Amino acid sequence: MTLREPCPCGGDPVGTGYAECCGRWIDHFATAPAPDAAALMRSRYTAFVREDATYLLATWHHSTRPTTLDFDAGIKWLGLEVRAQRGVDDTHAEVEFVARSRLQGRAIRLHERSRFVRENGENGLLRWFYVDGSFS
Repeated sequence: MTLREPCPCGGDPVGTGYAECCGRWIDHFATAPAPDAAALMRSRYTAFVREDATYLLATWHHSTRPTTLDFDAGIKWLGLEVRAQRGVDDTHAEVEFVARSRLQGRAIRLHERSRFVRENGENGLLRWFYVDGSFS
């Protein structure tokens, strides 16, 4: 992926591309945490598209994080729609989204309401973490 290509999450301002959208959180994880739960959710979608297990695991809350991640061979991610975002309080938020993909010719629609928590990360920076989600 080149830096000027559109970001897979679809949230990049016109003409800026991956580097100014999710790339600033994914490529600079150690020093630049996503500013809110919606930005983290978008960057996690982009990380799934790029099969970036390191970023996905680092942004997954330790209480629900799997030890490893496997990716479906041949999956083609088609798009992301953020339907709603809601701050529960200063350290908890929810983001509802629909992610579309295709696997072996079959269309897949993932509709999830994700929960996020904000706390200190390993390097002491305050950051958002994905906790879990419920599917519709």
